[in-house]
Amino acid sequence: MKHILFVLAMSFLWLPVNGCGGPEKEDSKMVEGTWLPVDAELGGQKFRDEVLKGFKLTITDGKYTVNVDEQIDKGTIKLEPTTSPKAMDITGTEGPNKGRTIPAIYDLAVDTLRICYDLEGKKRPTEFKTATDTQEFLVNYKRMKR
Repeated sequence: MKHILFVLAMSFLWLPVNGCGGPEKEDSKMVEGTWLPVDAELGGQKFRDEVLKGFKLTITDGKYTVNVDEQIDKGTIKLEPTTSPKAMDITGTEGPNKGRTIPAIYDLAVDTLRICYDLEGKKRPTEFKTATDTQEFLVNYKRMKR
């Protein structure tokens, strides 16, 4: 009986450290929120700060909404945090990306999110950088405080 209680107690101690539901569940909860771009580049060219001002990404329950000034893009995201780098598939359901799937990679910390997208939808990026003459889009986001 003491052995069973010890094992049970140790399992409860282990849960908060390692999370419940694996890395998919952890990342899907951690990525939720509103994100503002700090910097971005497309095809090796940096975006100007004034272009980024009207840009906002919101993620909730596996769905995203991107606001770029008055234009809205909505869809779903699927995370694969067990790969290296971590992978993400974005599927548009409304707006300019409706019906398109965009492969991406991501890196997530508490208040920072880095995503590199292949806007052509051909292949998943392998690094967090863009090259000229491509539609690779790299964005560094910061979590918007409430």
